[in-house]
Amino acid sequence: MIHPIDELHACDHPLSQDEKDFLDTNGYLSLGQLLSPELLDELRARVGELVGVEGDNGGSEIFGSKHIRHPKEDGVHRLANLANKGPVFDFLYTHPKLLSAVNHTLGSEFKLSSLNYRAAKPNQGLQKLHVDWREAVPPGAYRVCNSIWLLDDFSVANGATRLVPGTHLCGKMPDEEMDDPLLPHPYEIILEAPAGTVVVFNSHVWHGGTTNRTEQPRRAIHSYYCHRDEPQQTPQQELIRQETLDRIPSAARWLLDV
Repeated sequence: MIHPIDELHACDHPLSQDEKDFLDTNGYLSLGQLLSPELLDELRARVGELVGVEGDNGGSEIFGSKHIRHPKEDGVHRLANLANKGPVFDFLYTHPKLLSAVNHTLGSEFKLSSLNYRAAKPNQGLQKLHVDWREAVPPGAYRVCNSIWLLDDFSVANGATRLVPGTHLCGKMPDEEMDDPLLPHPYEIILEAPAGTVVVFNSHVWHGGTTNRTEQPRRAIHSYYCHRDEPQQTPQQELIRQETLDRIPSAARWLLDV
């Protein structure tokens, strides 16, 4: 019986051995510019509409979840539950190359935890170095995997994400090693890349946003995955819309755990 991930054609877009080795060693991997200029324009337009409609309530599907409560982050525009907010977002959590990378990191029994938008406002957006899990894990026992779809060029100037390569292998949290995880780490890198790029990263690698020192928001969408036995950041069984179920194939429903 074919696995749902393969129904979404992940097996047709395998990682090369060099890509696997880079992801295993460094904890992140650029998959290149997977968004066409046309889709990029559509995504920017749609998130702009949603930010205008939802305003300060944007992201409430995470912040108000009865399963996982997140403090609302100041200095950013947030949106959540994008899997239910239009077909333009389907590509971002079902792309076969991305699923191939997540499968390599987590194994085949994973699901989408959340599909969220984060845009650092001018002169804001700095995050402490962190991991997307509640505790450190030993190498290979990974529970979560994230990705960043760049809606703008990422640069040092506009608050691009920083990460410390290889820290997913250390079995420690940033707070255990650093006096102040808000400060730069001597081995951190900045993910500079053109709009349309997607970068997948092991969510146990130390990472965080930097300060946007431009006059425009720095926009990105995160496709975030977890093991199937973990609760989702946005609980799709509660939030799923009939129009979404009618639109997506059964393998995508499996990915949403609905």
